[in-house]
Amino acid sequence: MRRALLLVMVTVLGLPLDRAVAQPMPATSRMLIVVRGASGSAEYGKMFDDWAERWLTAAAIPGIDSVRIGPTEKHPQPEATPDRDILLNAISRATNEKVSELWIVLIGHGTFDGKTPRFNLRGDDVSSLDLKQALSQRTELTAIVNCSSASSPFLTDLAGQNRVVITATKSASEQNFSRFGDYLSSAIGDSANDLDKDGQTSLLEAFLKACRQTKQFYESDGRLETEHALLDDNGDGQGIRADWFRGLRLVKKPENSQAIDGQLAQQFRLTLSVRDQKLAPELRRERDDLVRAVMQLRQKKKSFKSEDDYFVELERLCRRIAEIDQQP
Repeated sequence: MRRALLLVMVTVLGLPLDRAVAQPMPATSRMLIVVRGASGSAEYGKMFDDWAERWLTAAAIPGIDSVRIGPTEKHPQPEATPDRDILLNAISRATNEKVSELWIVLIGHGTFDGKTPRFNLRGDDVSSLDLKQALSQRTELTAIVNCSSASSPFLTDLAGQNRVVITATKSASEQNFSRFGDYLSSAIGDSANDLDKDGQTSLLEAFLKACRQTKQFYESDGRLETEHALLDDNGDGQGIRADWFRGLRLVKKPENSQAIDGQLAQQFRLTLSVRDQKLAPELRRERDDLVRAVMQLRQKKKSFKSEDDYFVELERLCRRIAEIDQQP
């Protein structure tokens, strides 16, 4: 009986929280920074405007402080403060205010000169090392999504604990215009991509959908695929591809990595379900940590001396998840 109950609980993993604590989230508990880079041409500029607007629309719910940086095709002139400084100042504010969940989305063109990867802005560009320095004092949850060409060095430089890093390319040599950002911006706010049916689309789910659509674009157009997106959320800086997943389950991992990618990204949700909007942030984070612990426990099942020991630990975790669910 115990095993049957536990298996049901673990299979669900999100566990419905219909009776979640009805406490509003603080205004700065989450922040989305959308950086719309230099256009290069009017054609690209229109695309970048559309992609940025999709992210902002998806984030138009209570509890998210949304910041848009960069030009529009209608208003291309620079601000009094350079875009690079505005971005770094926004990150500094998120760090100082200890924003619990920070999203940084870079939409535009990228370059790599053999030494330094950069994201192109009006005025001075921002490098991966600039962002690494800006984020060096931040320990809270952070997602960095670079949708530009030649972006993979950003993953290597920015990977770390409590971070999800996504790049549109698997190497700096993939320097052609990247279409991944188009599909990701559409996927992040689309409930049709909710694979685990928890009422919200995670960053992992959006990443997987965008990668499939990117691949389909090149196949249907009869062209060689010139971009291969990567995701890292275990901090090893190696990254994984979407084709390493079957559904939401990772079936392959880098040879030298002991940790599993994808678990943290599955818990980054820009548009929260109604129940998660009502759940106190600290309880939502505790629940997500417990769910990750259950997933990690599965990976270590064979290391337990006995099956009973495994189920004792599994029961402890699941009981706490249930307690969160049952709070009035």
